[in-house]
Amino acid sequence: MVFERLLGAIGVGAPSVDTVLDGGALPPGGSLSGEVRLRGGGAVAEIEHIVLELVARVKAEHEDGDSEGLVTFERFTVGGGFRLDEQEERSVPFRVTLPWETPVSELYGQPLGVVLGVRTELMLAGAKDQGDLDALAVRPSPVQEAILEALGQLGFVFRSADLERGRIGGTAQRLPFYQEIELAPPPRYAHAVNEIELTFLATGSATEVVLEADKRGGLLTSGHDTLTHFTVGHDDIAGRDWNAEVDGWIRHLVEHRQSYGSGSYGSYGPYADPDPYAGRVGHAEPHGGHRSGPGAGTAIAAGAAGVAVGVVGTVAAEVVDEIGDFFDGEEEDADDDGGEGQDEG
Repeated sequence: MVFERLLGAIGVGAPSVDTVLDGGALPPGGSLSGEVRLRGGGAVAEIEHIVLELVARVKAEHEDGDSEGLVTFERFTVGGGFRLDEQEERSVPFRVTLPWETPVSELYGQPLGVVLGVRTELMLAGAKDQGDLDALAVRPSPVQEAILEALGQLGFVFRSADLERGRIGGTAQRLPFYQEIELAPPPRYAHAVNEIELTFLATGSATEVVLEADKRGGLLTSGHDTLTHFTVGHDDIAGRDWNAEVDGWIRHLVEHRQSYGSGSYGSYGPYADPDPYAGRVGHAEPHGGHRSGPGAGTAIAAGAAGVAVGVVGTVAAEVVDEIGDFFDGEEEDADDDGGEGQDEG
């Protein structure tokens, strides 16, 4: 019996796991529900814990280049403490809350190339079994959607989106990475900036909007970045002229490009805006030099109701396949230094 339990713990005759998620895409802070379906293997198994991990494909920058890997950013214990007999079938329902900083993976039903997943782990007699891995779809919150809608109406065009390892200084960022949504400017701003990078950092009450401008350099000046941020309450959406407000944010960002001087970033560092109206915000871990164009799986546009968030590049069928292949090849490479996690039985 002891030998059989040992074999089960290392995967020989171990239980099979299939996690089924309810519904479609969820907003950040939304309720993720479903059930973990277990089927006993060739031996009795003591299920100590059933753990759901939220994972994301994140890019890290190094001196010798970039790398990508799966990062765990939240953990939930949703069951355990029972015996699963041979060939026994059991279903464990769950309902957990997504972190407010969960990245957006789709816009108007179109994937942005951001890879998110839910991994199910079983703790069997002291050993960990990776179990199941399922794709997670996250849509913008109402505030995020209003801002993205306004940017589209103002003529900005979606280029790409990715997740960057690091932290944005001066913010309440909780996760060990942040999302960047890269947008090409309309003609009236194209002379001043190459692109605008947008980051959302949400809490339960408000969303902080971080805007970064990748600026054009002239014949006698070098290009450089500036950064600013604004905060919008989740309940402060209705009755606002979002096009005018967001356009004001962009104009503020562009008009302050001279505050650093030629090639100088001032006293707040290369990723901070000294303007008190913008707030003292900067990247604690600078990511200069990463201004990459659209990669496979990221040049996907979203368009709905006439929104001018357009396509850059051609989206081929293999883009979707690549997202699935990434999960298949990276299941064992998770990095567990994400959020602190919480338990919900």
